[in-house]
Amino acid sequence: MEPSPAQQRSSAATTGFDLSEIYVHLGLGARAETLPDFAWNSESLARYEAEHETDGDDGRLVMIGPAAATWTSWERHPAGDEVVVALSGRQTLIQEIDGHQHLIELHAGQAAINPRGVWHTADVHEPGSVLFITPGRGTEHRARPARCPDRRPHQLPERA
Repeated sequence: MEPSPAQQRSSAATTGFDLSEIYVHLGLGARAETLPDFAWNSESLARYEAEHETDGDDGRLVMIGPAAATWTSWERHPAGDEVVVALSGRQTLIQEIDGHQHLIELHAGQAAINPRGVWHTADVHEPGSVLFITPGRGTEHRARPARCPDRRPHQLPERA
């Protein structure tokens, strides 16, 4: 018999878990809840938003994701700021602020904040992994055309 979601949450709290496989929701009242059945698709995201609707804009999704390739889309979070922490690899976070692209190079251990409502994307120069603490509610996406001159991967000098 498969354990219930409540049993899975309890087990994760007492045994540890892999944050790249089991995400966490931070909610009102300083509550942390593991999400053992979360998948990164539209159905799961809609279910997540519905199940945590009472947290409003204060809810946060915490996860470790791969930084395997340059992003093919832009995204923004109207519900609040997002914290991005490079755990390994080398990426350039690109924020679109007042019609200009603001580039932030991130190496292992470095962090940046995507302000509420700012469109952002990333170029991956060295694959790695990234910790995201994101306001998932209302996240929007738009295409990042591959051939548009200001959307091509930015080239950075190699570090000495």
